[in-house]
Amino acid sequence: MCGITGYIGTNDAKEILLKGLEKLEYRGYDSAGIAVENQDGIHVFKEEGRIADLRNAVDGNISARSGIGHTRWATHGSPSKRNAHPHQSASGRFTLVHNGVIENESELKAAYLRDVTLQSETDTEVIVQLVEKFSQTMEAEEAFRETLRLLNGSYAIAMLDIETPGVIFAAKNKSPLLIGVGEDFQVVASDAMAMIHVTNQFVELLDKEIAIVKKDRADIYNLQGEVIIREPYKAELDMTDIEKGTYPHFMLKEIDEQPLVMRKIIQAYQDENGRLQINEEITNAMLKADRIYIVACGTSYHAGLVGKQLIEKLAEIPVEVHLASEFGYNMPLLSKRPLFIFISQSGETADSRAVLVKVKEMGYRALTITNVPGSTLSREADDTLLLHAGPEIAVASTKAYTAQIAVLAILASVAGAAKRVPTDLDLVKELGIAASAMDTLCDAKEAFEQIAAEYLPATINCFFIGRSIDYFVGLEGALKLKEISYIQAEGFAGGELKHGTIALIEKGTPVIALATQTNVNGSIRANVKEVETRGAHTCIISMKGLDTAGDRYVLPHVHELLTPLISVIPLQLIAYYAALHRGCDVDKPRNLAKSVTVE
Repeated sequence: MCGITGYIGTNDAKEILLKGLEKLEYRGYDSAGIAVENQDGIHVFKEEGRIADLRNAVDGNISARSGIGHTRWATHGSPSKRNAHPHQSASGRFTLVHNGVIENESELKAAYLRDVTLQSETDTEVIVQLVEKFSQTMEAEEAFRETLRLLNGSYAIAMLDIETPGVIFAAKNKSPLLIGVGEDFQVVASDAMAMIHVTNQFVELLDKEIAIVKKDRADIYNLQGEVIIREPYKAELDMTDIEKGTYPHFMLKEIDEQPLVMRKIIQAYQDENGRLQINEEITNAMLKADRIYIVACGTSYHAGLVGKQLIEKLAEIPVEVHLASEFGYNMPLLSKRPLFIFISQSGETADSRAVLVKVKEMGYRALTITNVPGSTLSREADDTLLLHAGPEIAVASTKAYTAQIAVLAILASVAGAAKRVPTDLDLVKELGIAASAMDTLCDAKEAFEQIAAEYLPATINCFFIGRSIDYFVGLEGALKLKEISYIQAEGFAGGELKHGTIALIEKGTPVIALATQTNVNGSIRANVKEVETRGAHTCIISMKGLDTAGDRYVLPHVHELLTPLISVIPLQLIAYYAALHRGCDVDKPRNLAKSVTVE
């Protein structure tokens, strides 16, 4: 959830670190800091707030060729300058940044640091103080290694030692960390995006590995001191993918990219004859499974709910969808031949990884659907299906959600074809139709801005209702609205309103209803009448062919199984404009981070 940068080479470290942090600010933005090293020692600058605040605080007269940086999403300790990274040891010898959560910080304090006065509320400071403690009798590298042996939890660490100039000590467990390779420099980053402006060659650190990074090389070891040899890979990132261009916000840009993403997915999963294809091993795993368990969080969980419908209808395989944060601690009784599908935009979601580790220990097969090749979930699962959506920067996910649904549809369709399940769905054709419908909706922004202005200018709450697959989309619409506008929004199955929630409906309460499914069209319209009777201000978004007079917006017609690909776009845009009109930070909503790498 936080971001790390590090640089050691021949250029100005300050600017490289700050630019890297700006690229990672979507991962954490309640405080930030850098530490740079030169012949005069280590200079630390940190500020509460955004990278722009930090940039203003950095002394431009200091010249340095190495340093580390961090942008924070608070876990231990409130957002403040005091708790911002980097943290220093008591004497100032060691300076350290850290992503993750140290679970045994209290025990470590009691056992080793009773005589040390801690300067922050963070678990991170415990790490740097331990390194200094052990350095009294050990060399810096061994003190670092000994500290890591004691840590329980997750960490990605970059550290400077004033007595070992020209070196960055790095380590990783459960939280991602990369070493970037250049001709006369090396970098450290929690995400390749941070340093793609200086190199596209990266070496991935695996769990419980250490890197000793110098300007001309990086040596990797495990905790036992054994040398690890690993070749760099090329990060396939286009700088234009991580820039806003002419858009005011990344979220709006990423909403508009959804039709293109659909077309990329169609192309990526077609063979030379135009037929959909996936890895044969994945297909066979689907066919062998007697039940599929989809495990995910947040938006990915909502995509999984849609995926359940697709897989059960197109491949006739039973599916359960579970929240990763619950599944890991309350695993249900499993079937005899389960297949696990982990859905994650980043591929680094800590709750999902915790489940994946347990599943692999139990000997079950796992498939990851992710946007990031080489991510932790992708690497540790048996198989991966990529989203081909390009980097998603806005904290509120948009294009990853529709990409996940499209890839799940392809997975279901290919498995169904292998089982010879009868269907009238020509998925390639219908995904193309959906992409064109997406274009139409993305061009209708004024209509959705007007809906936001009409229904959500000052409300404190909003309800989304739907039935069948529309209910799942309503859950995602509610999440988008609450994430970025801070309106209390909830999604409900239309028929459940009368079982309690209708008590909250009063005059003027906005209720947004989706009506895209033939078999429940009459039912959802009856639910709309129920809330209108109690004073609700209702907005019906229907699909062409199911629309009636008075519907607020009519969607282009697509295959009913694929309606989530288009019905979500109005909800994304309504949330965007509601947040914009309220003066909220659309791309960086309060208290949230893009990549949730801690449990």
